[in-house]
Amino acid sequence: MSILLLLNTDNRHSTTENSLLKLIFSNNSYFHKLSSITPLVVFRIAFGIMLFLSTVRFWANGWIESLYIKPKYFFNFYGFEFVKPLGNYTYMLFVICAISAILVSIGYYYRIAIISLFLSFTYIELIDKTTYLNHYYFVSMVCLLMIFLPANAYFSLDSYFKKVKKCFTIPSWYLDALKFLVCILYFYAGIAKINEDWLLHALPLKIWLPARNDMPIIGFLFNYQETAFAFSWIGCIYDILIPFLLWNRFTRIYAYFAVIIFHALTSMLFPIGMFPYIMIVTALVFFSSDFHFKILQIIARVFNFKTEILSKDGIFVGSFVKEKAIQYFLLLFFTFQLLVPFRYLLYPGKLFWTEEGFRFSWRVMLIEKAGYAQFTIKDSKTEKRIVVDNSEFLTPFQEKMMSTQPDMILQYAHILRDYYSKNGFTEPKVFVDSYVALNGETGKPLIDPKVDLAKEQESFKHKKWILLY
Repeated sequence: MSILLLLNTDNRHSTTENSLLKLIFSNNSYFHKLSSITPLVVFRIAFGIMLFLSTVRFWANGWIESLYIKPKYFFNFYGFEFVKPLGNYTYMLFVICAISAILVSIGYYYRIAIISLFLSFTYIELIDKTTYLNHYYFVSMVCLLMIFLPANAYFSLDSYFKKVKKCFTIPSWYLDALKFLVCILYFYAGIAKINEDWLLHALPLKIWLPARNDMPIIGFLFNYQETAFAFSWIGCIYDILIPFLLWNRFTRIYAYFAVIIFHALTSMLFPIGMFPYIMIVTALVFFSSDFHFKILQIIARVFNFKTEILSKDGIFVGSFVKEKAIQYFLLLFFTFQLLVPFRYLLYPGKLFWTEEGFRFSWRVMLIEKAGYAQFTIKDSKTEKRIVVDNSEFLTPFQEKMMSTQPDMILQYAHILRDYYSKNGFTEPKVFVDSYVALNGETGKPLIDPKVDLAKEQESFKHKKWILLY
């Protein structure tokens, strides 16, 4: 009951403070509305801790070596070819990421720390396309956004040591920017589920759920197709509605319990790492400032902080030029986030088959693909040919991911071209026989086997050598 009362606390300021704010900001435009900084501060603390734990988890499980050191070759993102693997120095990159996350959490040298966190985390993400996940992209975008938010202006070492002016009140749009990014993720993930496979055939959940029928208590339910259909429809409705339910103070508490249940169940069913926990913590940003202030009070008591650290003094007032610059950045930032997920409309064919425009669009866990790709190298002069053993070049995980994604198939073909041109082949040609099964369907050829991939170039244009059905 105490938790419910805490979550339902309204966002209120003292009468004196309200009078002062009204006197200073008589303009009623949106950009002059004010809010407590406490939700942003609690998010800063929790976000930093979550990323620190995620980094430690990555190291402890040996994934740094298996994903970023062991592979012989890596798959760059188009346009980010300058991002190179660092070998054993990758460990240092993770150390920088972990330290930056802690500094962000405690708000010490925050601006440097959040920039360092954004750069180090994003660099790790960009080393190899094989490891791409939507929640990595989300974390990078949150870090980028947090660079421009005054999250260290309260309950931080920066404010304690007077590196920044302590402020309890900030313009509301700073906080709303973070909320809006969360809303985009959920809403677009829901829109992406409005497709035939997900709603009418319960795919790929109809494939995945029976594999988890050994779960205690509820595992037997996963053997029924009705369960897959229920999960599919509930998941779609949840993603579309949850942003609005969280933003509305009357439905917020119920929506948050739905967030906990949804992401806890997702965590148990699917191996998607820290993402469910990050989303559970992130959803708290929608709650009232009084709720977050009480969280800060609890933290202060646990660590025996001085009482003045919680004083509600100070109003954040940025320079006009800086504020406008940030607002224009946010306009560009959110325009990008709103438009890029729809770029798939520029390409022919079924999105889930071609995957042209699939990444960076909040399409979460929508497809199950299995396939294989057999490459043949031919010498342009002698017609000598060799069938490639993929295990000599790629790790099993890289081969699995490559075999179903056309752009990675092209990159691998170029890797083979360059390798064999240095090892006895004259202007080697690269051909591939590839078969892919999408969402349990019968396998079909993915790439035109007559096309010499060695001569094809990566671009944002449609890849005409992808076979369409």
